[in-house]
Amino acid sequence: MAELTTVGYINHHLTFLTSGEGFWSVNLDSIFFSFVSGVIFLAVFYKVATKATSNVPGKLQCAVEMVVEWVDNIVKENFDGVRSFIAPLSLTIFCWVFVMNAIDLVPVDFFPQIIHMFGIKYLRAVPTADVNTTFAISISVFFLIVFYTIKSKGLKGFAKEYTMHPFNHWVLAPVNLFLETVTLLAKPISLALRLFGNMYAGELVFVLIGVMYMANHFIVQASAIPLHLIWAIFHILVITLQAFVFMMLTIVYLSLAYNRSEEN
Repeated sequence: MAELTTVGYINHHLTFLTSGEGFWSVNLDSIFFSFVSGVIFLAVFYKVATKATSNVPGKLQCAVEMVVEWVDNIVKENFDGVRSFIAPLSLTIFCWVFVMNAIDLVPVDFFPQIIHMFGIKYLRAVPTADVNTTFAISISVFFLIVFYTIKSKGLKGFAKEYTMHPFNHWVLAPVNLFLETVTLLAKPISLALRLFGNMYAGELVFVLIGVMYMANHFIVQASAIPLHLIWAIFHILVITLQAFVFMMLTIVYLSLAYNRSEEN
């Protein structure tokens, strides 16, 4: 890398491979690694599905079956409606977000060094450390919340949902609409920022540890190794927890939209 200073190193690893400028710019690396993560997730599940056996299953089949059963049980406990769509959606969210998060465990210089050989200067490999990615997923959840509200109660019921609650009087309809709109918008925003904040912080810590390897003192360089290992082990819990939280909140939000619509 051309930037060998501490500031240059940090800036380099926190800069996206971007196409375009301003509002219309696109982070190509986030899109690429999001797609690759989805392919990895689908490939693993497809392999298990095509080679599944009722005899003694392999370790990969056991792991996949455990995850599927675990997610299905969570959906059963938290969603009272038809689960034919919610369960696969929840499984997809958990596995896809987990794989995207897990890229953070790859050494921070690995992908940038490879792409640098092709003349590309910048690359960030963790899609969930990009707020655009987390907002894209959470906005999808937002539209699902609206969809399930309308599905449960119809367009008329949907309008009533946001104009006659919590104050059941037509005079206070504007107040209700404002309060309910804020509540509705807060759900995808909180989903996106929670995942982004945790993954960005985790990526930043790895970058800061990577700076230690550039130190002039051997003791500082050597101390980076155990710190890197300790943070990587701890980060395994973080990436799993964040995938679970995103999935769990999605289920809860959809359940609230479905059940609340039926109650009112």
